[in-house]
Amino acid sequence: MIQAEKRDSLLRRARADRLIMGIVNVTPDSFSDGGQFDALPKALAHSNTLVEQGADILDIGGESTRPGAEKVSAADEIARVVPLIEALADGDTPISIDTYKAETAHAAVKAGAVIINDVTGLTGDPDMPQAVADTQAGIIVTYHRGERQDGIDLVADMIGFFERAFEKLDSVNVPRSRVWLDPGVGFAKTIQQNFDVIHHIDKLNVFDCPVLVGFSRKSFIGLTLDRAVDERLPGTLASHLYALTRGAHIIRAHDVREHRDALTIFERLEQAGHDA
Repeated sequence: MIQAEKRDSLLRRARADRLIMGIVNVTPDSFSDGGQFDALPKALAHSNTLVEQGADILDIGGESTRPGAEKVSAADEIARVVPLIEALADGDTPISIDTYKAETAHAAVKAGAVIINDVTGLTGDPDMPQAVADTQAGIIVTYHRGERQDGIDLVADMIGFFERAFEKLDSVNVPRSRVWLDPGVGFAKTIQQNFDVIHHIDKLNVFDCPVLVGFSRKSFIGLTLDRAVDERLPGTLASHLYALTRGAHIIRAHDVREHRDALTIFERLEQAGHDA
């Protein structure tokens, strides 16, 4: 049974405040931190550290989504994520399950997750919309075209993608109040298209849903600046803070302490403008 009170509190906060989602990859091959937290004690310690540093929500993933990553069965994915979710479920911090598989989503919500983060935008598993309905979890829908294509009207394509996703959710009576949108930076887009999507986040206001952004350490930053994965924090912070000015609500990041500091100063500066 979904932890409805924790889910609803999170969904309300995402509309009223800006939130930081801490990334916990219990995988051996994620592009940035693969193999660092794939054992339960390490993953649990890391999760608790992220909460201490200011994470409002923890996003737990058991399969890498980097290009060329090996596919993982639902059974293996569940074996990776469920023990950690169960260990964290009684805490105050809500949990997101990063998966595109309906079977994993069911198991994760049963273990204590309250929101499903589907990076395929409901295109990876035809059973996912029904899983969202059955579990009563929140859902993060990511704009993921599947393959790159130059020369398209990216904003129109993004709006159309989300409209089709809402049709799927409407067909199983998932209310829009349980939906967050992710513009999908880093997924099937050129470097320039990633920048264009960030700039046009404000176009998603038409859907009246909180917007999550996750640019942490991604390749568009590394390729633009010629920086290795562990040298991309400044570019990540700049991109995330700019996204806030375009209407983003939730930041998904590896480096929670640094993002909490940056967000605190950003919001103090905003408030100073109002107080003047």
